[in-house]
This record gives sequence, structure tokens and C-alpha cells, in this order.
Amino acid sequence: MRTLGDRLPLWITGTVTGLVFILLYSPVFISLLFSIVEIRQGKILWETLSFKHYVTLWSNPSVMAALSNTAIVALISVAVATVLALVLALYTEWEGALGRRALELVIYLPFLLPPIVTGLALLVASAELGLNRGLVTIVLGHAVFVLAVAYRLVLTRLQALPHSLVEASFDLGAGRLQTLRYVLLPHLASAVMTGAVLALTLSFDETLISTFVAGDQMTLPLRLWAMMRVGFTPEINALVTLVLLVSIILAIIVAWRMQPKGQAEEG
Repeated sequence: MRTLGDRLPLWITGTVTGLVFILLYSPVFISLLFSIVEIRQGKILWETLSFKHYVTLWSNPSVMAALSNTAIVALISVAVATVLALVLALYTEWEGALGRRALELVIYLPFLLPPIVTGLALLVASAELGLNRGLVTIVLGHAVFVLAVAYRLVLTRLQALPHSLVEASFDLGAGRLQTLRYVLLPHLASAVMTGAVLALTLSFDETLISTFVAGDQMTLPLRLWAMMRVGFTPEINALVTLVLLVSIILAIIVAWRMQPKGQAEEG
């Protein structure tokens, strides 16, 4: 039977954990609350409870255009980054790439640098290449930014696979493409999907790099930033709530996918 001295550390750590969660997530609940009720003179008017601000947000053409741009950019950039990550991981780990360290430095650098530096570098590069700023440059910027995450996850999974799998496949007469399709890809599928979802989360929330390369196009974070310049309105709280909700759902998917296989199946 546990004594009071044994339980005290558990109570302390549990209390601290609870306070940390309240501190971290209270802004989420405040935004959610203020998006469905009105506040006048510091008082919450519960009789005004409604979802009209979400309806107003849905009927706002500029917000819908920004949401559409965000979805297009996220899906294309993540698809490009995922394919590149898979190819680069296979090249560096299984083909013994020349200058592997230099190649990995190029892959990781845009993610490790401050986003303002990465955004400025992409702006200069697009100007030198004669690319007009818009959705294409945003897609390129996001693909470069999230490539490191997708590459790291695929490479880690690839390094954990025994080389005997590939050797056995070759011994049985399979070619490189057959070995890739029937041996490697099934084992890499979970890492590829996890990297894609994590990259999608990063692309969805990315703001600083988009600021440099967006031109006259608007993504959802940029639209939210523009709306906040004129003050906080219930529509902003509704938009923030939706962005946080999507981000939390994607984070939960990533956390679930990153569990060891046995635990995920049990869950």
C-alpha cells in the first residue's frame, strides 16, 4: 500500500502537468468561446450563443480563396517533397550517394535556418530565375521547407530495415524495380505517410516564407494575419478556432502514426 510520501510526488507532477495543459490550451478555448458568444463591456452574453460567425466566415469569398490556395499549396508541396524524400533516401542509404553529407546539408538547411532567411533566399532565387511570385513560388518554398522532415522519417525507417531483405529479393531473381515495389515500399509506407502528414501540418501553418514568395496570392495564415491588423473580431476567433482544430487533428494523426506498430494496433 502506498504511503502519503509515495503519493506526494505523483500529486505534484500531476498538478504541474494539469497547469501546463491549462496554460497551453486556454487560448484555444478562449478563441472557441469568443467565436460563438458576444462580449459587451467585459460581460459574456450567453444569450447570443450561435454559429453565425462561422457562417459569415464561410460566405467570405476572400477567406474561401485563401483556404483554397492553402489546400492547393499544401497538397502539391507535400506530394513533391514526399516523392523527393523517398528518392533521396533510397539514393543516399541504398545507393551510397557521393557527397552524402553535403547532400543532406542541402536538404536540412532550409528547415534549420530561420524562416525569414529561407524566405528571403527563395525570394532572391525566384527573382534571379525570372519566376513571378504566386502559387508556384509558394509551392516551391513549402516543398523545400518540409522536405527535411519527410526525408528524415523515411531515412530513419530505411536504416532500420535489414539489408538481408533486399539481398534475398535479388537472390530470388527480382530486379531493382520489383524489389522497390514489393519489398521496400510496403515497409516504408508508414514512414512515408507519417512524414506526409507532418509536412502537411507544417505547410498549413507556414507564414513567414509565404510572406516573401506569395506576391498577390493569399494563403489562410496570411489572410488571418491581414485580418488581425484591423483588430480582433468574432470572425477572426472563428478562423483561429478552425485552424487550430485542423492542426490538432493532424498532430493527433502524426502522434498516432509515430507509435510503435504494436501499440498503434492495440490502440
